[in-house]
This record gives sequence, C-alpha cells and structure tokens, in this order.
Amino acid sequence: MTPSAAIPSKNDYQAWLPEVCKAAHHAGKLILEIYRCPECKIEKKADGSPVTLADKMADESIRLALTKLTPNIPVVSEENIDSTLFSERQNWSVYWLVDPLDGTKEFIERTDEFCVNIALIVNQQPVLGVVYGPVLDVTYCAIKGQAASKVYQNKTQTIQVRLPVREPIKVAVSRRHGTKVKAFQAALPASETVHMGSALKSCLVAEGVADVYPRFGPTSHWDTAASQVIVESAGGRIVDAQGRDLRYQPSPSLLNPYFMVVGDPQFAWPAFPG
Repeated sequence: MTPSAAIPSKNDYQAWLPEVCKAAHHAGKLILEIYRCPECKIEKKADGSPVTLADKMADESIRLALTKLTPNIPVVSEENIDSTLFSERQNWSVYWLVDPLDGTKEFIERTDEFCVNIALIVNQQPVLGVVYGPVLDVTYCAIKGQAASKVYQNKTQTIQVRLPVREPIKVAVSRRHGTKVKAFQAALPASETVHMGSALKSCLVAEGVADVYPRFGPTSHWDTAASQVIVESAGGRIVDAQGRDLRYQPSPSLLNPYFMVVGDPQFAWPAFPG
C-alpha cells in the first residue's frame, strides 16, 4: 500500500467489521487452546518480554484473515514488526495494526484478562477497532464516527462513557501498576480501583465501568489503536500529557507517550507525572 492508494470508504468499514470480529474470535479460540495447555512453552523475545505459542498462532491466523479480506492493505503486528522494515512502512497511509495477544503477562499469570486487538489505521488515525477478550468472551468494536458496541453473552449493546464523573472516581489499573499511577490516584478527591489487564481497561472506560485509565509506562501503538476507536466512539478520549489525542505516525519503535483514557475530557484530571 502506497500513500497514493485509495482510502477505504465507510461502506468498506461496514463490510469489514464483521469479518474482523470473526478473525479476532478465531484467534481467541486458538489462544484458549494454548491457555488450557499447562505444558505449553513460554519463550522470550530479544527485548526480554515473554512470547508464547498462543501469540504466534493467533498472529498467523489474524494476518492470514486480514490478507484474505484486504489483499492490498499491509499488516503491522507485534509479532512481525522486526521483519517489517521502517523504510518500507514509513509512508504507508493505510494499514492494519494488530496485537494478537495483548496482555501476555496476564496470560502467563492466568488472570484471564488478556485480549486480541485489531485496528485499521488511515492517515495516522485508527478508524476501525476490535478488542476481544477470549476467556471473558466479550467483544468491543467500533467504526470511527459511529456508536461503539459491546457483545457479551450473545447480546449486543451500545456503550457510552459515564458522565458526569462521580465520586468515588473509578480508576482502571493493572495489578502491576507503579508508583506514578498510585500518585495520580492519590491526587483524586476520592477514588476506587478497578483491576483489569490489557486493553480491556480502556474498554471499561468506554462502557462507563471506569472513569479513567492512567498509563504512565511503556506501551506500543498496537496496545492502544483498537481501543482508541472504541473509546472515542463511546464519547471518551485517549490523550497525552499535552491533552492531544494519540496519533499513529510511523516510527522505528512504534512507542506511545504516557497517556490517559478518560471518559470525561472536561474533568480536571491530575497532571501527568514528571
């Protein structure tokens, strides 16, 4: 895909979303097979982060499905980024961005709080997003500019953020959140912790179960792109320290800045830590 290639239409997004959900669900089934296999091996990537057979199988399944669905749109995945040269992808205006297993540590620690993330990026913005939690069997999905949905127990519902913010303020955090998040939470007038792993934390904000998810540690584009579409479609935002929406400009590392997922952008949230 080159910068001069045609930008997909809204009709394309409508046609693709059910297929992307199917791809996420199929990957989720493969992940569950490994999750229920106690002798399956855990390896480490070059940077020391864990990777499992589940990551690899889900990645292969999703990339195959997306390539069949849209042969001319490339796929950038956490599992294939090392073989996708920056010199090749830096000028892509349209591409899929995938985390086949977001929350590998949650997977390893068996918290059930991991998910599959699939997003379509157009001109540095996520425009279609699917987040699927295989163990919880919950799917969040949205197309930019349209309502966000949650599918749970075979029921589909439109979701919205919780407005206005009410005390105690519900803060979505992982079980490994650090001192910066604790300081942020202490700066709130009154708060209550909602534990969750992976991009599912952002989805809790989107559906109003949590008010804010502060992230003051390293994340990559594939960790946030899919959930950003869902959050924004539900009425919230994902913002950096300057209050700007996260963008997906190609870079060698694809790292995000610190960010907050907020249901109410007008609320006087505490400042980002230095």
